[in-house]
Amino acid sequence: MKAFLTGGTGFVGGRLARLLRERGDEVVALVRSPAKADGLRRLGCALAEGDLGAVTGSMLDGCDAVFHCAAVYEIGIRSSETASMWRINVEGTARVLDAAVEASVPSIVYVSTANVFGDTKGAVVDETFVRDVSRGFLSAYDETKYRAHELVLARVADGAPARIAIPGAVYGPGDTSQLGELIRRAMAGRLPYVSFPTAGVMACYVDDVAAGIAAVHDRGGVGEEYVLGGERVRMRELIDAAARAGGRKPPRFAMPTWVIRAMAPVASLAGPALGLPPNLHETISATDGVTYWADFGKAQRGLGYAPRSLEAGMADLARAAA
Repeated sequence: MKAFLTGGTGFVGGRLARLLRERGDEVVALVRSPAKADGLRRLGCALAEGDLGAVTGSMLDGCDAVFHCAAVYEIGIRSSETASMWRINVEGTARVLDAAVEASVPSIVYVSTANVFGDTKGAVVDETFVRDVSRGFLSAYDETKYRAHELVLARVADGAPARIAIPGAVYGPGDTSQLGELIRRAMAGRLPYVSFPTAGVMACYVDDVAAGIAAVHDRGGVGEEYVLGGERVRMRELIDAAARAGGRKPPRFAMPTWVIRAMAPVASLAGPALGLPPNLHETISATDGVTYWADFGKAQRGLGYAPRSLEAGMADLARAAA
């Protein structure tokens, strides 16, 4: 197979690139800067220079599949950054899908997120869940990924051969996200407290998610959505598991939300120095007591998706970091 990949220099996309190359697929990776894509070059990927807005049908000629993994994933951004996130997450998705259709690529896999379900309020939903958008969105990331997801479904209705992968909270080696930093600090015994301990996520090891995305292409149906979940846990449980895997004691204290809320007015100025995102109001909205829980039985039954447990994943991450 010849695959066109976006987001190959990122966390999940990089793992998917490795998996595709290891199984013998040819990969053309879209990169903004070839000078920063040595990892993809070493894997034997061909590099196509450009950003999402520059993708054209001619770039995809001869490709059997498109894997669209590229997105901006960040919670707590400044309002001035929202337009850029929209341009990448929504308009970039439209550009990639339209180019794939123009080039008659027979298979498109779009990588969405469990955020599209919004706050499930402790319930475990599935791919059939319909979110009530009249309640608003939890963050700019939440809204842009929801809009992109809906855009893909609209393109499918118009005939695009797209399938959708819906990962949970992905962790593993090389994760530079806010969650990845918390896990690293917990493993090293350098996390003094847990913020938002009741936030609920599906903890998914990155290699399992990459395998799931490949399986969505290999065995998934056109127009179908597949939750690629993992163990459903609260943030306190996730951090405790990370600490244990690193041979450290879990942090004893939880930061009260009222303290975080009190810091919100100065976060835009003092946030970097305090290790906080600049928009704490958004961070609280998207995290405090919120659950992003969904059932991944459809992917298990239809794709053979088999995620590892949180304890096993954290142990694998600790070994990789040693």
